Amino acid sequence: MSPSSVPSTSSDSSASPAPQRRPRADAERNRGRVLEAAREVFRASGDEAQMPEIARAAGVGIGTVYRHFPSRSALIAAVGEQRQAEIVEFGRSHCLACPTADEGLAAYLTHIGEVLSAERGLSAAIEAAFGSTEPAGEGRERAEEVAAQLLARGKEEGTVRADAEVTDVVMAVCGLAAVIRNDAGDWHRYVRTVCAGLRPI
Repeated sequence: MSPSSVPSTSSDSSASPAPQRRPRADAERNRGRVLEAAREVFRASGDEAQMPEIARAAGVGIGTVYRHFPSRSALIAAVGEQRQAEIVEFGRSHCLACPTADEGLAAYLTHIGEVLSAERGLSAAIEAAFGSTEPAGEGRERAEEVAAQLLARGKEEGTVRADAEVTDVVMAVCGLAAVIRNDAGDWHRYVRTVCAGLRPI
């Protein structure tokens, strides 16, 4: 066999890669419906909520739920990430736009308290699945970025104490979650106390 007759095994660099298929519109809608239904069901039933109940609430078959979320814990994680993303978006769009940084911090913590208070059942499901309700990964990083921007601005304005750190806000949120989870008192008062401690002495 002559060299010219040997099939080439090298890739054709001029060939453009095949375009990746986008999920079908109905599949995207179904995923959104499952997430929305799951959030409502977990909010109402907490860790007792099960996948068939969520499928019924979403108006889809159980197979559709598992097609998008291969396990119950995967669905809980996705709902938790959605909630965290919404909190971060509120921080960016509303809290960073407040007239002063201390007002922004108060609005940020108050909003988190409102969400956690309204969604105790979801928090219980997250904690049961993962041992903690604290966000992780990108969700945590983005939340800390909002806090860092508010603290930096507050120090320049003189509305936040000079030694305040992002970890102070993180600990405040953990404490807020505990107050709400354990029904340990008025969480609004807790937020006011934290904010007072973050202001200059």
